[in-house]
Amino acid sequence: MIRKLQMVALDCADPVRLAQFYADLLGGRVEPDPDEPGWIEVHGFEGTPLACQRVDGYQPPEWPGQGRPQQLHLDFDVDDLDGEEERALALGATLLERTDQVRPGANWRVYADPAGHPFCLCVH
Repeated sequence: MIRKLQMVALDCADPVRLAQFYADLLGGRVEPDPDEPGWIEVHGFEGTPLACQRVDGYQPPEWPGQGRPQQLHLDFDVDDLDGEEERALALGATLLERTDQVRPGANWRVYADPAGHPFCLCVH
């Protein structure tokens, strides 16, 4: 029986930059592995830890296109969508869609992290 999700690993070209982005966004800390220079973990926030791993020739997903599909995305609960959007953008995120402005009643917005992985900020 599987007890819990241990880690989510994200492919990227620059694991240091991506790990720092998520540490800053989530209030966590970056934990490099001295034995694995292309693998950096982010811990110290509520939820499953994240890992960022270097992949040679990494190509970011295209959203919403399917030329290079997203394969996974992350959803984060927030209390203040506008405030957290401002903070995410200042940290290096890119706004992909203001879903709440095109779908009445939607309580989320879609962004890309610095490596191009889509993620959503969702009002809980």
